[in-house]
Amino acid sequence: MPIIHDNPYESLSFAIEDLKSKGYDHDFNQKEEYLECKQNNNNYRPENFKITHTYRFEGMSSTGDNSVLYGIEAGDGTKGLLVDAYGVYADSLSEEKDTASRMIEKFRVEYEDPDEV
Repeated sequence: MPIIHDNPYESLSFAIEDLKSKGYDHDFNQKEEYLECKQNNNNYRPENFKITHTYRFEGMSSTGDNSVLYGIEAGDGTKGLLVDAYGVYADSLSEEKDTASRMIEKFRVEYEDPDEV
């Protein structure tokens, strides 16, 4: 099932600021088999978190400025954000490992026209 959110934000920085004010105050880093949160020294495997918000941003001046902002809630209640550039990490995750495959699937987002769904 695709994750679709209308994007009410005019920029990535406004989205980050707003979500942080709503409790998404941790920073996640994507590793090959888990998400890392340095603030609480925890690692979260795909089965231990859910993506609650997804917003796509397209750069005004360069296609290299494209990014996706994920709002993430971990099973232990930790809420935070992950910012990812389009396609930068997609090829770096190996599908040979079961956990890596779940990470790929967790972040594979399909954007569809809401009028056609």
